Amino acid sequence: MLNPELLRRDPDRTRAVLSRRGDDAVEAFNVAIGADEAWRRQTAEVEQLRAERRQRSSSRRGRPSEDEVRQDRELASRLAELERTLRELEQTRDRALAWIPNLPDAAVPRGKDETENEILRTWGEPRKFDFEPLPHWELAERLGILDLEAGARLAGARFYVLRGAGAMLQRALVNFMLDLHVQEQGYTEMHTPYMVREEIMYGSGQLPKFYDNLFHDADDDLWMIPTSEVPLVNLFYDQIIPPGSLPLKLTASSPCFRKEQAAAGRDVRGIKRVKQFYKVEMVRIVEPEDSMQHLEELVADAESVLQRLELPYQLMLLCTGDLGFAMAKTYDLNAWAAGSGEWLEVSSISNANDYQARRANIRFRREAGSRTEYPHTLNGSGLAVPRPMIAILENNQQSDGSVIIPRALRPYMHGVERISPP
Repeated sequence: MLNPELLRRDPDRTRAVLSRRGDDAVEAFNVAIGADEAWRRQTAEVEQLRAERRQRSSSRRGRPSEDEVRQDRELASRLAELERTLRELEQTRDRALAWIPNLPDAAVPRGKDETENEILRTWGEPRKFDFEPLPHWELAERLGILDLEAGARLAGARFYVLRGAGAMLQRALVNFMLDLHVQEQGYTEMHTPYMVREEIMYGSGQLPKFYDNLFHDADDDLWMIPTSEVPLVNLFYDQIIPPGSLPLKLTASSPCFRKEQAAAGRDVRGIKRVKQFYKVEMVRIVEPEDSMQHLEELVADAESVLQRLELPYQLMLLCTGDLGFAMAKTYDLNAWAAGSGEWLEVSSISNANDYQARRANIRFRREAGSRTEYPHTLNGSGLAVPRPMIAILENNQQSDGSVIIPRALRPYMHGVERISPP
């Protein structure tokens, strides 16, 4: 959530920054300004009546007359009505604030959509084949490790079943990434619920913006997480983090659940865009002045995963039109997939500044007794599992239909070096 003071202090400047995100962001900001002005007018009227009531009470001597009792009741009734309206106006203002996206960092390039993102660098060389490489959905089904039809029978479109070495490869990727993050990069491994309360979804910026893309259990009013970023960021929901605790570096593996309604008709073959998948997430909660340095460190941590998997990749800076709702700055890592002939987004690494902390009311103290401040929150995929699986299969396929396992994963595959057709 934006600092409400941005609605009052130099709103033209804030509006100009938001305009880089497009007209919808400016419109949401203008709606919030109107709601805030109505709330402030009502607040002034309520405070005036409260002052009048205090003055009447302090100036009275002796038992009140019947006329004074009548006036007190009228004043109390009017004040109660105004306070009820004030609460409604406050809720209206907060709902309006919830629809304003984060302010883009000055370094974020202006652009209308993903076609205007900036490629900053590449690593590795895409392999040249002396045969026509297969896309993963053909290759993996020939290997007997992927069953798309079974996934559809069990749950419908955009679900899949992994079998044998395919399931082992997924587990190997998850365990490899967790070990790297914990043992070498200094993260603390967490296990969190896969379903959370509505306010937790709100705290990370998933609600209300992405309501239509989330799975919801109406009976218990719980939401299935689209990423473990949601519970990790909100571990300190409505709490004050004590002095000396920051920075916090957290990682978790979890299934992720997304309806993918916004992607209808896109990437329908294989496991590139599915409704349930595993992901290893990295989250940092840090002091504000350090957050951009932590963003670069997060990028390096995710790059290390791809380098050890020997997957060529691009590092891309997202433009304003492709920037996530709650994020101020985002990098994407895109791995090359030879059979599909495309760069696949395998990780997004973002700095939300204090946007999520304000929504979740997460605060910290630098010293005992010092004032509370909002920390900055950052997150990065380390990685989302299906797409690196695609890249491993497609890039490492051999002319006989087998697939070579990256050296970094072989200890997690019980020494298996190659997946061969049955």
